[in-house]
Amino acid sequence: MEAPTAAELVQHFKLEKLLNQDQGGRRVTLLGKINGSQALLIAERAAFPSDLKTLDAFHAAITDVTNLGDNDIYRWYLASSGVAEGAPPDLKINLIYPCTDKHIKKYSPQTVRMVTETSEIYKQHIRPYMQKMRDEGRLNWVFNILEGRAEQKDVLLRDPGQGSSPDEGFLLAPDLNWDRKTLTSLHLLAMVERRDIWSLRDLKKGHVQWLKHMREKIIDATVKLYSEIDSDQLKLYIHYQPTYYHFHVHVVHVMCEATSTQAVGKAFGLENIISQLETMAGGPEASMADVSLTYYVGDANDLWTDIFFPLKEGRKS
Repeated sequence: MEAPTAAELVQHFKLEKLLNQDQGGRRVTLLGKINGSQALLIAERAAFPSDLKTLDAFHAAITDVTNLGDNDIYRWYLASSGVAEGAPPDLKINLIYPCTDKHIKKYSPQTVRMVTETSEIYKQHIRPYMQKMRDEGRLNWVFNILEGRAEQKDVLLRDPGQGSSPDEGFLLAPDLNWDRKTLTSLHLLAMVERRDIWSLRDLKKGHVQWLKHMREKIIDATVKLYSEIDSDQLKLYIHYQPTYYHFHVHVVHVMCEATSTQAVGKAFGLENIISQLETMAGGPEASMADVSLTYYVGDANDLWTDIFFPLKEGRKS
């Protein structure tokens, strides 16, 4: 008796259960049977093509574009690839228009470098760079949310803080890259109302109680909104360097696929930051601005080309 062909084996597979699915929706593991015996079928979508002609045809076939939201130059949609008529949306599209050279650099492949930012480098080079970025209007979309001009239907929580100061308020909203349905890939953002904290560098020992309050409120709100999630299934972290210089905390499910944005050299755990501040020598003004931080930057990033590379070469930036 001839062994069945590959095509015959796949055709004879009788699906019983979806066993697993990756968070990007590209890979599924199916449990079923072939001729009465249990079988696993693991299917993964092919990568996007790289030639422009095929990509242009792919773009031309996109249909049923549904607007999920927009804010300033950022827009996000659901759409269908046109593979099967009437099929549910199988694409999530983010559109940045008009985009800047910085956006193009961010989304282009580049080598990364590990750098150590001392307190002196921060004060002499990085802080002025942050000020420049803020002065260029790159926070308009953040202020649109905080001031109620955009994305208000997406705000999950507005917390006034501990009540001692209006500066202690924050809001909680879904991250733009979360599909808002897959709980194991949950990704929320907590944005502070105050404008004086640009990054974790501005955190001081005197902020510990505020940070603890914010952490407690974030976790409480998240487990109430998504009852299937327990408090010990949440991970809170802060990026450094962040994409934008207005203090915010990332909230993700512990099973969320760990991309480079959660890696060592990018993500700093909120609880670890709080502990570091608590045990820091000095009074309430003792600050994260006084410590050295090691992280990675892309070699097309301005931080590398304008600051760290010249410093490496012994030149002033």
